[in-house]
Amino acid sequence: MAESTGAIYTAAGANLAIALAKFAGAFLTGSSAMLAEGAHSVVDTANQLLLLVGLKRGQKPADARHPFGYGREIYFYAFIVALFIFLGGGLFAIYEGAHKIQHPEPPADATVFGYAVSGFWTNVAILGFSIAAEGYSCLVAVRSFRAEKGSQSAISAIQRSKDPALFTILVEDVAALIGLAIALAGVVAAHLLEWPALDGWASVGIGLVLVGMAVFLMVETHGLLIGEAADPDVVSAIHEAVRDEPAVRHLNEVLTQHLGPSDILVNISLDIDDSLPGAEIERLVGRLDGRLKVMNRQVKRVFIEIQAKGQGAAPSAPRLKP
Repeated sequence: MAESTGAIYTAAGANLAIALAKFAGAFLTGSSAMLAEGAHSVVDTANQLLLLVGLKRGQKPADARHPFGYGREIYFYAFIVALFIFLGGGLFAIYEGAHKIQHPEPPADATVFGYAVSGFWTNVAILGFSIAAEGYSCLVAVRSFRAEKGSQSAISAIQRSKDPALFTILVEDVAALIGLAIALAGVVAAHLLEWPALDGWASVGIGLVLVGMAVFLMVETHGLLIGEAADPDVVSAIHEAVRDEPAVRHLNEVLTQHLGPSDILVNISLDIDDSLPGAEIERLVGRLDGRLKVMNRQVKRVFIEIQAKGQGAAPSAPRLKP
């Protein structure tokens, strides 16, 4: 969780500075791509604040109304973030780009401290600063993500991750860098070819990137929001731990669910030796409970059912998010 919080603070600070710079450039030069990028950065900054709220609320202790705690708060806020990106970033950029294509205008020269400055070079300078700031934020997010997920490929790690705060920041930063590259290409091409409408097309391209990213994040957070099994490696370790118990005749079923990024609920159905006395059954249950929690600190609750073979559903392999 510490990796998520550090990456969020870095991204929020970078995006706030970038948003101010982009809006200044859009105001001074009239660039549609710069305005779209400014809106993108404002949405990103608001999103990071929402993720921080989600992380904070997710740490609330369990109570009578929510006996399993509030860990899923971060899943809800991550889904809202994806929706904001879709509406506030993607659709706005496409609308603004379409308007600029219909009414193209070359970037106006800016006046800075009483001196006339080329609108083109103003945009290039601001985009250069934005790329540097966003690049640093992305580097922090990548390092945090690797610290948690190791050497897995990025797509596989995101699909298996249960921490939407961390992978949302990473995806946002990557999309922001792609958007900045599109904006820079549009500004340069519009200037060199003397075709102002290209600035509008760049805005449309930025919007399409944001819409695609938002849909991807919605799909990834949807599975977490409705309840998703623990990582297959965690489930396999639970199987091994149970089978190490001599008194267990058959493992009927293992059900797991993430109640938060670091909160796993485990439900196990066992068929045990019928001759086992009640005291031994209690010790078996207590031993498994303690072993599973020591084996993985994310396992917070363990429920064990004693059932005859066949009474529990057949074990099924956990699936990743669709």
